[in-house]
Amino acid sequence: MRELDAIINQYELLKNEGTQSVLATVVHVEGSSYRRAGARMLVDEFGNITGAISGGCLEGDALRKALHAMYQQKNKLITYDTSDEDDAIIGAQLGCNGIIQVLFESLNYQDQMNPCELLKKVIAQKDPLAIVVQFNLDKIKEQYGTSMIIDEKSTFWGKKPEQELLEQILEQSQLVLKENQSVFAELSLHKETSHIFIQIYQPPVKLIIVGAGNDAQILAQQADLLGWDVIVTDGRPTHANKERFTSSCQVIVSKPGETLENIEIDQRSCFVLMSHNYNYDLAVLKLLLDEQKIPYIGLLGPLKKYQRMLDDLKEGGFELKDEILKKIHAPVGLEIGAETPAEIGLSILSEIQSVLTGKTARPLKEKSTPIHEKKDNQFKKVNVKLN
Repeated sequence: MRELDAIINQYELLKNEGTQSVLATVVHVEGSSYRRAGARMLVDEFGNITGAISGGCLEGDALRKALHAMYQQKNKLITYDTSDEDDAIIGAQLGCNGIIQVLFESLNYQDQMNPCELLKKVIAQKDPLAIVVQFNLDKIKEQYGTSMIIDEKSTFWGKKPEQELLEQILEQSQLVLKENQSVFAELSLHKETSHIFIQIYQPPVKLIIVGAGNDAQILAQQADLLGWDVIVTDGRPTHANKERFTSSCQVIVSKPGETLENIEIDQRSCFVLMSHNYNYDLAVLKLLLDEQKIPYIGLLGPLKKYQRMLDDLKEGGFELKDEILKKIHAPVGLEIGAETPAEIGLSILSEIQSVLTGKTARPLKEKSTPIHEKKDNQFKKVNVKLN
């Protein structure tokens, strides 16, 4: 289960029990930090925590700040400076060397537009969304908090700001959705300055495993731990059944030519063909060649198997365009010396992650620049024009 799903599940329990709670969100990071902007945790009145905003160094003090915000029923912005090695509050001295802004929002269960109600809508969507969090680095100013979610059609849910401000937020949100990159902006309106964090939300990766062997079982478990949506399909009911796979997996028994009939494909749908049956895998691959949205197709097995498939496809009259061939990864996975099914699963999932994020998968020690680009943390200055 993904962290955001766990937070919303816990929120529902607390709401039903009438237990007060606060949502803490990292809204900006300058420098290094274990968690980036968009990390969240839910704190209840008894001090129980769901989620995390750091590697553990901030949670203790953040719990106290959350309870204080709960007592005052007021949003609060707190700054943590992990570059101060003498800071006894943080204490862990992890050497992150960053300045972290955390927004604490007390949750009103009667408000159908409170932050967690908006996030509940977010996790129910199957398309990318922009999550808008309004705050102010001048802590004496009002901290509006998580206020809106916006889709690719500029449809929004939440608390509508002034029209001029809304227009700028919608414009910036469309850039976020187009570029798949969160943004920080400093907005000026009526000589007042406020800040917004517009977070890109991508729905879970959908991993479709073709084949229900023992190695597929392990791969499904590993993907489930990542919070991915897993679908397993195979023609053998003895293998493709709920007893063999985690409860969250969708298991489909079908002939290879019918594989896609019960699967909704989107831009996060990744396929791994590992039935250990050449003809079965080939038949499914033929179906996938016409699916433009698919970003990744992995084929388990040696290179000669893939080369044989290409020959058979050409003889069958299939057009193998470069844009399709670039999506096919055969043999599947990164070269990490994988031998066991679990190691092979790690290799496959790592490759899928690198493809979806557009990263090189090289060792971080070979990277001469910071892990996270500093330009991504800069506030874009936007002057809101009055109509």
